[in-house]
Amino acid sequence: MKRLLPAIACSVLLAACASSTTTTSGPGAAAVAPQLTVERFLSAVNARDLESMARLFGTAEGPVWNTGSSFGCFWKKLGSWFGLADGCVKKTDVEIRMDVIANVLRHEDYRIRGELDVAGREDPTTRLSVDLVIGGRTYRDIGFEVVRTGEGRWLVQNIELQKITSR
Repeated sequence: MKRLLPAIACSVLLAACASSTTTTSGPGAAAVAPQLTVERFLSAVNARDLESMARLFGTAEGPVWNTGSSFGCFWKKLGSWFGLADGCVKKTDVEIRMDVIANVLRHEDYRIRGELDVAGREDPTTRLSVDLVIGGRTYRDIGFEVVRTGEGRWLVQNIELQKITSR
């Protein structure tokens, strides 16, 4: 009994100190995911982490970084001849595209102003309005469209770069 009492006390103390993790579900959780994706993407932009950018950029089918295997690309290329699929993209081409985006979006600060669901889209898509400070100048309401994949991830699908490059 004397040995059992300290063990029980220790168990009670450990249980009292244990932390629990709760996951949020419902509309609130879905609203946070697109914002986190844009924040991670903008962080990767400033770090010039092209691979991370490419893993956060894509379509409902998945990130542009997942270009597929040689065998899978053969079938995609064959399908593209008949208008059934797009051809494969090389990783070097993806890196070049991400580098161009990084050069345009490199920023000193940003602020996510709001978000709206995009109507008429087959896959759930949200447009986030972002203010970016680039070279000391503030560019307002740069749209980042974020789409949900079949696995439930959110990826940046479109960025209104012309609002920055046309000035």
